[in-house]
Amino acid sequence: MLLAGAVAGVVTVPGPAVGADSCEEGRTRYVADTPAGLVRLGASQAWPLATGAGTTVAVLDSGVADANAHFPDGSVLPGRSFVGGSATEDVRLHGTAVAGVVAARPVEGSGVVGLARGASVLPVKVVADDTREGPDADAGVLAEAIAYAADEGAEVIVVALSTFVDDARLRDATAAALRSGSLVVASAGNRASKDDPATGVRYPAGYPGVLGVAATDDGDRVAENAVRGPHVDLAAPGVEVLTTYGAWGDCYLSADAGSSSYATGYVAAAAALVAQRYPGAGPRGWAHRLEATAARARRDARDDVVGWGVVQPVAALTAVLDGSLAGPPPPGSSPAPSEEAPVERLAVTQVPDPGAADRRRVTWVAVGATGLLLALALLRLGRTRRGG
Repeated sequence: MLLAGAVAGVVTVPGPAVGADSCEEGRTRYVADTPAGLVRLGASQAWPLATGAGTTVAVLDSGVADANAHFPDGSVLPGRSFVGGSATEDVRLHGTAVAGVVAARPVEGSGVVGLARGASVLPVKVVADDTREGPDADAGVLAEAIAYAADEGAEVIVVALSTFVDDARLRDATAAALRSGSLVVASAGNRASKDDPATGVRYPAGYPGVLGVAATDDGDRVAENAVRGPHVDLAAPGVEVLTTYGAWGDCYLSADAGSSSYATGYVAAAAALVAQRYPGAGPRGWAHRLEATAARARRDARDDVVGWGVVQPVAALTAVLDGSLAGPPPPGSSPAPSEEAPVERLAVTQVPDPGAADRRRVTWVAVGATGLLLALALLRLGRTRRGG
């Protein structure tokens, strides 16, 4: 997705980047191919363990077109629009594509299906219908939408948007969602052009407890246009993604560049699988499972390119997390220091006491007075004895 530029407190999202064969609005078609992302993530091995059934994934975006056959009755909840129009209509097409990655249902003649194909989708519209380019989602609106999704009981909240601006409203909303039991999964951002900065924190991915997601290509390499930074926690497929296209079936999207939007959808879907299998673990526990079991070059280290690695749903569903697995610290613990912290020895300097001389004088006066009284007492005692 595109990033907010000079406009503070605004996030932007493009329409889906259409593949070379160019899908056509208004013409329904289905693609029989199995999405490559599902193959790479081992979906067929994950589904016997969990499908996301019983969980709700909120998609905060441009709406979700429930008229698409991949979303039969009951799979998409009524939701809410914060920008006018209906949450179950999608002029921009972006939200429907993300929702398809998450929870599209099987359709005859189509290979498209969501990784969490049993989850319910809660559409929350934060991107207006009236423009396809430019700034279009206020950070304050996004904060309200996150609060709404959490209040509705969504286990997972997908925010396939990002902004440069650290907005207090967004920060507070993500923190409150985490406390209420919702895991926010957000785009780590893409560069729209080579002139855009390749590094730097994007929000809400950069907030504590939020999973920031980068896109990978068909070789599990992080896409060249992905934004790097400390806000990157995980990566997932985001190039040439086969998913739902508006109300009209299927389409290949992002054929020429990576899209962290769809990668975010895959990680959110994986989180829904984990939430179904481990409901008591809560959002921090779900995130830890995804991070601890991700595929990475070094088990004990993350980096600003791939985070803790490429998400591995099957491993996240089956791993025994007894503390022996190298990687991120479990929730509630502190990471071990990489090396012994140096001990700083303090030099103690004696500071002159300005009242010392006066106290010495008082002491000597007291001692002198005591001596004088003692001498007088002895003298009286001696006189008494002589007089007796």
